[in-house]
Amino acid sequence: MTATFLSEWLNLLFRWFHLIVGVGWIGTSFYFMALDLSLRKREGQAPGILGSAWEVHGGGFYNVEKYMVAPKELPKDLIWYKWDAYLTWVSGFALLTVQYYFNASVYLIDPEVMRLLPAEAIAISVVSLLAGWLVYDRLCRSPIGQNTPLLAACLLVIILAATYGYAQVFSGRGVLIHVGALIGTIMAFNVFMVIIPNQKKIVAALLAGREPDARLGAIGKQRSVHNNYLTLPVLLLMVSNHYPLLTGHGQPVLVVALILVMGGMVRHFINRHDAHDNFANFWWALPVAAVSLITAVIVTTPEKLVGGAVVSDAQALEIVQMHCADCHSATPTNDAFVEAPMNIELDSIANLRRYNILIMAQAVRSTAMPLGNEKGMTEQERALLGAWLQGH
Repeated sequence: MTATFLSEWLNLLFRWFHLIVGVGWIGTSFYFMALDLSLRKREGQAPGILGSAWEVHGGGFYNVEKYMVAPKELPKDLIWYKWDAYLTWVSGFALLTVQYYFNASVYLIDPEVMRLLPAEAIAISVVSLLAGWLVYDRLCRSPIGQNTPLLAACLLVIILAATYGYAQVFSGRGVLIHVGALIGTIMAFNVFMVIIPNQKKIVAALLAGREPDARLGAIGKQRSVHNNYLTLPVLLLMVSNHYPLLTGHGQPVLVVALILVMGGMVRHFINRHDAHDNFANFWWALPVAAVSLITAVIVTTPEKLVGGAVVSDAQALEIVQMHCADCHSATPTNDAFVEAPMNIELDSIANLRRYNILIMAQAVRSTAMPLGNEKGMTEQERALLGAWLQGH
């Protein structure tokens, strides 16, 4: 039983687990944001009640009340929502380790971007995730944190600056997955370092017979709202490695900016709709998201290849065998694979024709393939391969 085989199983199990707990965490975020925005003041409510909401689901009716700070007494069966967030980050980091750290030379390092040792690339990854959280956290605790529009603009700048930095050291796949990991780290640490500790301080004050500090709840709410607005962008960034039109784009900062605007605006529209806000106050969010989407489609449209070069079948096959066949063959020689990825074997002209569209997308119109470009596939070779593919 090879190490590669075990690595593939770990990758599959961590990915499955990551999806399960991630769905739970994001679902909780969506639910509680919608719940908060649907709270209404009603006659006869007890003192300290901020509002309540009536809901129907699964054949039953629910009446949920929210306290401004906390009730005078807490039940023993108080439910804490934290483990989905913790486990999403832990499983995500495990997945990052199995796929990107164990195979850093394949997935993370691109010699044409920067020649790094695997240990150097991993160190940059870990340090950058922690540094990103520290910068964001200090920003929230500064006077800027009291100005929501300014704070949002600063967070956008932080993420785009990180994207630019990652683009100077990592492969295209490594860039976008790390932007997603950075945002995910901010979100998870918000729960672990701020939201839950603040809630525990409130509980401790109640048990000690003291009046809880309302500011702690407000801070926790602020971080929770940040997490809610970041959910849609982080989901797309986490699956970006399946789409070379994103990971292979020459301007990752622009791509990430458009993803952030699209996701944030859609989330804002949904939140204001859930709050039954005046439509005139938030209708603009969807057009902004639509313009961002159209812009993303335009900027990722592949350039038309210039024809004219006459490339023989033998030349095309030689290029593929030189740069692709160590992974995409019946017996891969690349240690990261025991079988061809996606069972795509590029060892014959017939298969080059069969997978024409995929090869064009992955290795000609983008630099997503070969992974890590270990053998230095040149732009001229990509152009020649593209010329042959266009004719077939």
